[in-house]
Amino acid sequence: MSVNNEYRNFPMVPRVVFGKGSFNQLSSILDLKREGNGPFIFLVDDAFDKNSSVVKRIELKYNDKLLFVSAEEEPKTSQVDAIVKDILEEFDKLPSGIIGIGGGSVMDLAKAVSLMLTNKGGAADYQGWDLIKTKSIYHVGIPTISGTGAEVSRTCVLSGPVRKLGINSDYTTFDQVVLDPLLLDGVPKNQWFYTGMDCFIHCVESLEGTFLNDFSQSYGEKAYDLCLEVFLEENDFTEEEKRGKLMMASWHGGMSIAYSQVGVAHAMSYGLGFVLGTKHGIGNCIVFNYLEDYYPEGVAIFKKMVAKHQVDIPTGLCSDLTEEQMETMINVALSLEPLWENALGKEWKSIMTREKLRSMYIKM
Repeated sequence: MSVNNEYRNFPMVPRVVFGKGSFNQLSSILDLKREGNGPFIFLVDDAFDKNSSVVKRIELKYNDKLLFVSAEEEPKTSQVDAIVKDILEEFDKLPSGIIGIGGGSVMDLAKAVSLMLTNKGGAADYQGWDLIKTKSIYHVGIPTISGTGAEVSRTCVLSGPVRKLGINSDYTTFDQVVLDPLLLDGVPKNQWFYTGMDCFIHCVESLEGTFLNDFSQSYGEKAYDLCLEVFLEENDFTEEEKRGKLMMASWHGGMSIAYSQVGVAHAMSYGLGFVLGTKHGIGNCIVFNYLEDYYPEGVAIFKKMVAKHQVDIPTGLCSDLTEEQMETMINVALSLEPLWENALGKEWKSIMTREKLRSMYIKM
């Protein structure tokens, strides 16, 4: 019997707990993973202040440490390196684990820090596919907003000195995820929408991509339907029920792209993020708004969602770019070859020329 060498043996999150109030189980979960007196390092979005209900529920033991990290900008390789340096200088042994509590940026930071504590060099050295050689330390993801799929993906997206690109590896995936819908309460409307649309766009790009397979399709279709329930359809779901559905949409959407790939919107959004610092969720919305030629049905539904929730999608971001900025944006976007191949096929380079991409950015 012949073997198809193209099949990949991707990792999954081995342990996940879901349900209202499941965040309360965190301490007992971590107790089972503590290495001697090795600390747990909690990376928490600084949107939560020290007196927030979330922070008050974090039980610090022994020499555990809580670090507030900023998610105002996209996570950077330099930010990862600084956190790793501080941890190694403060403690005489590796931590028992890293716990990321926040949105996609904070969870990506947690994944990256856990990897760089066991791999030499800087985070920028590992931007790419399967460059990590040593297993990370134990790490836990706890989303407080849903849509990015960072809680389930094998990548942590970082802006480096010359590019925005993920550390994609089998060691990136979280060892444990805690999905508590109650943690989504209080998310600002615009942020809720932009991040939720990241999930919707994941689904569209996966389901219409050339890398689609039965595995990714099953997850993508479920996430797509959940997004429609939350953002478009008229129903009698409570806000609490919608939070749970969006949390599941994010999980399934992340699984879908893990076994296929994203496409045009994400490739172009990476360019926006690197040059202009545009946050990932809103960047995807800005780009997707102009992609009728590539995803006509998805864009039409997206615009209905925008109208229904009365959310503004920024325009004119690229109107005053310098030539150098435009060239950098194009270079970053075109460097993401798997995304373009998934969207346009193996001959994508003859379709998405630099001139074509430039004309698309100018519209934005």
